[in-house]
Amino acid sequence: MKYLVILGDGMADRPIEALGNATPLAYAKTPLMDALAAKGEIGLVHTIPDGMSPGSDTANLSVLGYDPRKYYSGRSPLEALSIGVPMKDTDIALRCNLVTLSQEEESYGQRRILDHSSGEISTEDAAVLLEAVRQELETEEFRFYVGTSYRHLLIWEKGDMAELVQPHDILEQVIGDKLPQKPALRKMMERSYEILVNHPINIKRREMGLNPANSCWFWGAGTKPELSAFKEMTGKKGAMISAVDLLKGIAVGASMKVITVEGANGGLTTNYEGKAKAAVDVLVKGGYDFVYVHLEAPDEMGHQGSAGRKVQAIENLDQRIIRPVVEGLRAAGEDFRMVVLPDHPTPVCIRTHTADSVPYLLYDSTNEREEGWKYNEEEAQASGNFIEEGHMLIGRLLQV
Repeated sequence: MKYLVILGDGMADRPIEALGNATPLAYAKTPLMDALAAKGEIGLVHTIPDGMSPGSDTANLSVLGYDPRKYYSGRSPLEALSIGVPMKDTDIALRCNLVTLSQEEESYGQRRILDHSSGEISTEDAAVLLEAVRQELETEEFRFYVGTSYRHLLIWEKGDMAELVQPHDILEQVIGDKLPQKPALRKMMERSYEILVNHPINIKRREMGLNPANSCWFWGAGTKPELSAFKEMTGKKGAMISAVDLLKGIAVGASMKVITVEGANGGLTTNYEGKAKAAVDVLVKGGYDFVYVHLEAPDEMGHQGSAGRKVQAIENLDQRIIRPVVEGLRAAGEDFRMVVLPDHPTPVCIRTHTADSVPYLLYDSTNEREEGWKYNEEEAQASGNFIEEGHMLIGRLLQV
């Protein structure tokens, strides 16, 4: 038996008037997911423990079987594992987003966050911009590391767990009262704007009608993580396929194989087919028991407030990842159990995460049922199935 988690990040949502009061998941054409739901089990699962922030960090840990209340030590340290940053026990890791701030105001604190991802800037351009910041701001105490796209890292030697605001939670808001209370962090953010605002890359981006990456934004502080090995916990040899450092870092911490897919970029134009092929290959040819396929695009479209593009991301997940995975495993004669779900909702109307329960779909190729469900939030709730603690879902999938 082969096992899969296929996760559409932020895929769950709320009814949207422009979609006929349907959610993007219900509105999207998803014939493959609906066919699996009709022969499987659907329900709701609560992936965010009560009182914890609804982030992709806590939620994906939960889906993978790690109780965040026990294992979570912050988001950025998990990304540090992916990048290969050596962390000491006394280090604090912080996410360093390259964001787009408004430019017409006189002072830094009067500006607004227009885009938490700087138009999903390429890693190549972002690396050049971060190098300009690093040349002026890096010290023995503060060290910058390049990640993927707009997502980068700052290591603060002997730092502290500062209270920091997630940029995608305050889009279009004035940033003055959202800035770090720690003077050193605030000063670096202000100085990063001065370094980046008229950098040649940003001048060119503005000329092309693209959002400039004109400031660093620090958030997601955490300490060095300690995860149990996934194989020790489950008895299964596991692999991770994702474009984002957070998921890769979780996999590194869990001693799972990390598979890099060329062209996988965390956006709407990611290499869907490459991810599907990699999933089938690692299970059929690689001798692995379990694979976790993560798609960032629905979450990014939710943050952008685009219902249409979120629908497109969901349809791509259905037809360009799930379909070829199912067809590939069947063609290889493999029995498989698969769960499809989001980690958390990212409603288009608020452009940030919520802690609401999310719909899951559990399908077993050896035990098809005649349930007749379609896969969406409303029918998942109507099913009456509910998993109160998200980290218990993996046991349902693996039958352990």
